[in-house]
Order: sequence, then structure tokens, then C-alpha cells
Amino acid sequence: MRIAIIGSGYVGLVTGACLADFGHHVTCIDSNPKKIALLQSGEIPIFEPGLASLVRTNSQSERLSFTTGLAGPVGEADVVFIAVGTPSRRGDGHADLTFVYAAARDVARAVRGFTVVATKSTVPVGTCDEVERVIRKANPQAHVAVVSNPEFLREGAAIEDFKRPDRIVVGTLDDQRARDVMAQVYRPLFLNQSPILFTDRRTSELIKYSANAFLAMKITFINEIADLCEQVGAHVQEVARGIGLDNRIGAKFLNAGPGYGGSCFPKDTVALMKTAQDNGAPLRLIETTVAVNDQRKRAMARKVVSACGGSLRGKTVAVLGLTFKPNTDDMREAPSISIIQALVDLGARVRAFDPAGHEQAVAVLNETVVLARDPYNCVEGAHAVVIITEWDVFRALDLAQIARQMATPVMVDLRNVYRRDEVVKHGFTYANLGDGVCGDERTLSVAAE
Repeated sequence: MRIAIIGSGYVGLVTGACLADFGHHVTCIDSNPKKIALLQSGEIPIFEPGLASLVRTNSQSERLSFTTGLAGPVGEADVVFIAVGTPSRRGDGHADLTFVYAAARDVARAVRGFTVVATKSTVPVGTCDEVERVIRKANPQAHVAVVSNPEFLREGAAIEDFKRPDRIVVGTLDDQRARDVMAQVYRPLFLNQSPILFTDRRTSELIKYSANAFLAMKITFINEIADLCEQVGAHVQEVARGIGLDNRIGAKFLNAGPGYGGSCFPKDTVALMKTAQDNGAPLRLIETTVAVNDQRKRAMARKVVSACGGSLRGKTVAVLGLTFKPNTDDMREAPSISIIQALVDLGARVRAFDPAGHEQAVAVLNETVVLARDPYNCVEGAHAVVIITEWDVFRALDLAQIARQMATPVMVDLRNVYRRDEVVKHGFTYANLGDGVCGDERTLSVAAE
């Protein structure tokens, strides 16, 4: 099949590379000529494991190409995917659909013959209805079927997620021809027995938002349980394991941390919350999730203050990990941003290292942080080291060397990467999440009373 993808960002590029690898002929389109020039030269503007080789292989086989010109590829396409950004709109938090509707107008002018227009971008309920209206208005003769086809890709594992998905969701208006086309697009995945769920468009749009909101709520839940564990003498990792073994709950997204970030959860939870409020069906659990997560990030700085004896004034804090999760260079809504700003506000000097996020960090953090060349350079002379992102390189640090290099060996582990006894034996003062006082000590205290 011939496929055009409008938008060559994270979703569009991964989708294009994977569909080309399935044997389709894919053209990725973007209005940014610098990005297209990079892609045409074989350079990848984002960090995603395995993506560079996938793009290179399929470009060389002439199944994948890149252009700024929309008319030709869209006119020849059987399917056009809209994969442009839908950032939070300033002022009210709703998803900004400007780029989606602009793409729809461009598609309307370029289509020739029957074409399926699939919205891959994360969009609020009813957006596909409006996309169809925009296309009909711009070109009443356009022979198109608009479908919803949300993505469910995790940054850092996107290729595996695309090729071995838990499910594929397609929302249509009971259009058998559109169903057949979309089934043909994803036919290679049927061999992996990946289920495809056909539903109506509004249901499909809500599935995406609901999934992200539920996962964000699950993260926030275990973070609050971690706070409770610290107060009552329990251990959150054991609590998470105990509840995660229940297959009705599952173990994923039950790792306590400094709060969720990234390109999806923050904006999608807010957008869903706003949609629910506008339709008179407020989602109180999601509203609370958003509020708790926002507060949690800066609250992590107070853990550092406590571990350092009550003050950070004039002290150097080494931060390990800047991106919102490992195996990506994405700094969008990363917890590190709020934590570092809070540390600076409290008088600390901050030095940081991240394996992939330095370039984006410079743009986001400006002059609030000095970037180090490696973890050991980062901790030199520091009064505390804070692990914010659980990159693999931080899981096997030479703790004895780090303790020698630091002015005071204090570690604040916001991802529970290490065991307490493993760190303390090297002379560290150690603080993590959800590790309460010893249960036996609390029992004796209660008994004495």
C-alpha cells in the first residue's frame, strides 16, 4: 500500500519506519525543512533505540522517503495518517488542534480517489467528526473516509510496541471499505495475533485518553502509598510487588518515583479533565491525579533538603538523569525540571548528567544547571547526589568511588534503584521513596505506650 504520514515527529517517524518495514511504501511529510534534510541524510532528530537502523534500512530499500511537499504523496496515497502535535492550549489546558485541522485542509486539497484519512494524533472526543467537516468544507468532492487510529507507543520501547502491540484500535463510521483498508495496513501484525478492535470514532478517541489517564492514576496511587509507607514503617516496593501479583491489577506502572512526565500523560490527563468538565461529567479521580502529580515534583526537593540536614544554601547537588524516563532524550514535563528549579530556589548549585538529554536540557533549563560529562564528573565535590531518572548506567555506579569524590556522601534515590544496605556500607546517608522505619521498631514503640 502507499501511505503518507503528515508529521515526522516521534509518532509519525516511528509509525512510518515500522509500516515501511512491513513492506508498505511510506512517505513522511513535515513542514520543517531542517528536519526533513536531516532525515534525508540519514540523521535521526530524536533518540529512540533501534529507530536509526530501521529508518536507514527502509530508506535504502526505497520503501521510506521524506519530503516537505504534501500534494504528491497524499494524492497517491491509499491512507493518510495525521500525526501532528496536539500540545496543551495556553490558558485553558485543552488540546490545541490547530495543526490537526491545518493538516485536514491540506489533505482535502490534495486527495485523488478514495482515501482513508486516519487520525494518529491524540485528540479529544469528536475531533474526527470535525476533521471530516473540515475536509468536506475545503473540498466537497473529496472521496475520503475519516477514521481514528490512536497510537499506544512508549518512548524508549516504541518499535517493540508498534510491532507487537497489545491491541490496535480503529474507529470508523461503519464504513466497511475503510475497515478493509485499515486491516490491510496492519495485516502483518495479525501474524503476531495482535487483536484489532474496530469501534466507532468517538469511542476510539476516548480509549486513548482513558488508557493514559488510568496509567497516570496508577503511578500517582503508588506514589501516595510510598508516602504512607514512610510514615507507618512499611516498604513500598514490597507493597507494589504484593498488589502487582494480583493479575487484576498487574505490576506495571507501580514503581514509586518523583511523578510522571513526558509528552503524553501530563497533557492528556489535563485535556481529558477539561473535556469531562465541559460535558458536565467531571472526573474527580483524574482531577486529583493531576493536582497530586504537580505538587509531588517540587516536594521531592524537600527530601534533598532533609537528607542534607535542613539547608541547601551554598551546597552543590549532583543530579543524575534529566529526561522524563530512560532511553529517550525527551525533556517534556520531566520531573527533573521542577525538582532542579526548586533546588536552585533553595540556594543550591546544581550539576547534572544525562546520557541523552543534554541538548534538550540546555533549551529547557537555561542557566540553572551545569552539565557534566559523566556521572563521576557530576558528583565531584557535591554535597548530595540525586537519582531522578533510572538510566541503566546509574544502576551499577562505583559507590565507593563516588563516596570518595563527594564533599559529603549523601544519596537521594528517587527511583529506588539501590538497596539501602548496599549504599550505607559505603558511608552514605541514604534516602529513597517509601522506605519507612523498621516495622519491629514501630511495634516495640506502640507496645511501650
